[in-house]
Amino acid sequence: MLILNEKGLADRQAWLEKGYRLPAFNRADMIAETAKAPAWVHFGAGNIFRAFQCAAMQKLLDAGKVKTGIIAVEGFDYEIVEKGYRSNDNYSLLVTLKSDGSVEKTVVGSIAESCMLDSGNAAEFDHLKAVFVNPSLQMATFTITEKGYVTRDAEGNLVPAVAADLAAGPEKPQSYLGKVASLLYARYRAGAFPMAMVSTDNCSHNGEKLFAAMRVFAEGWKDEGFLAYISDPARVSFPWTMIDKITPRPDATVEAMLRADGLQGLDPVVTSRHTYIAPFVNAEESEYLVLEDAFPNGRPPLEAAGFYFTDRDTVNNVERMKVTTCLNPLHTALAVYGCLLGYTRISEEMKDPDLVSLIRRIGYTEGLPVVVNPGILDPKAFIDTVVEVRLPNPFMPDTPQRIACDTSQKVPIRFGETIKSYLADPGRDVRSLKAIPLAIAGWLRYLLALDDRGEPFELSPDPLLPRLRDALAGVELGKPETAEGKLDALLADPVLFGTDLVGTGLDEIIKADFASLLAGPGAVRETLRKVLS
Repeated sequence: MLILNEKGLADRQAWLEKGYRLPAFNRADMIAETAKAPAWVHFGAGNIFRAFQCAAMQKLLDAGKVKTGIIAVEGFDYEIVEKGYRSNDNYSLLVTLKSDGSVEKTVVGSIAESCMLDSGNAAEFDHLKAVFVNPSLQMATFTITEKGYVTRDAEGNLVPAVAADLAAGPEKPQSYLGKVASLLYARYRAGAFPMAMVSTDNCSHNGEKLFAAMRVFAEGWKDEGFLAYISDPARVSFPWTMIDKITPRPDATVEAMLRADGLQGLDPVVTSRHTYIAPFVNAEESEYLVLEDAFPNGRPPLEAAGFYFTDRDTVNNVERMKVTTCLNPLHTALAVYGCLLGYTRISEEMKDPDLVSLIRRIGYTEGLPVVVNPGILDPKAFIDTVVEVRLPNPFMPDTPQRIACDTSQKVPIRFGETIKSYLADPGRDVRSLKAIPLAIAGWLRYLLALDDRGEPFELSPDPLLPRLRDALAGVELGKPETAEGKLDALLADPVLFGTDLVGTGLDEIIKADFASLLAGPGAVRETLRKVLS
């Protein structure tokens, strides 16, 4: 019997016999050192943090390169701390699912403590303030999703929680970002000590988004000194980063494997905020974290754990390479066509020659010629790994339905940027694009919520679904003529596609593909083969 806590891990031999890698450092010493001189706080105690940042820090601790660990902070769902961290003495289990079929099981113990970002809990919030006023603190990192940085609504008005925090001042804010700003304000008041505020969320110019959010509070609280503090990169930096690692929801097959090892405490917990908690994370082996090297109070030597440190322009080029060419467009194309063709695993789609042909053309033929090579990572080698190792990994339980979430927010970047590159280059003909228009037409066909057999399926969540579904009202499978005139307004929307596609010639290609996809049951498969032949 294996129990994931301090007492259970005392029997190291039992874990080792089952093939688990265990922490090689003195954890009690690490926790004590972190309490005295904290260096790293992380906001957003989710799966990618446990699978990536925590595992990287453990490598440094095992190698004796650092003495302190990470302070994990959860600000959205406090039950994660009680039921997902403290119940296991802040240990977690990383199950790395490799494409060759092997599995690597690692007990991760690099988290020194877990905290709640709860301004209504004086003990929790005062403790975090004490961490933030310690001069030793080098950085705060974030995985709170792109939505976590929002301070204004679509009309440009402050969201109510932020507006209330600005009116009330920095002492007891209620919004997530207000509480983070309050901690940073406490550090400013204690001595304006330097530190880095590092977003590692998967969004473009993430450091800029975090700075913009902190600036809203600095200006709203009307403290010129605090505004000057966060605006001085020598005192507070907001590095840009690019992160890439797939960490799907904990999978039942992985859970069964761990149960067979005798691991206890695996019954899933769903919090009152509908967060699914498991003591393990399953993740792919490939991982990339590229960071702008701007840390005014120093940083752990994370390059020794595989992180890339470089300048801002290079981070931006790596991010554009990944998001607009080498991974994300391929993922989105697989998502919408996977739903249409009845797939429930991305890896199964990679056995489909038509879908592989689609994404290879999007990546290699249409995207690669216009991508900027960042130097630090080779674009072709990156796509090679995506197509040959990452996406076909049969042990990664990722689904097209998950990837299809919020597609309307992804299309202008994942496809629109390549289209704009073609339009900007007089030596290229945008009408030579075939796979990208087919991917866009496939997304529009997906919005009808009928698969290639004509059977209904559930669309993944998307903020624009009502508008898009209304625009396509009356379009019927088997009657392509019902689509006449339905796409013009959508294709002319530069927000939706990154540029006005009407008049580029692509609108006609997309409309022809859409009509072909509508021909009747089986038309999706037939159109893929016809366009890509």
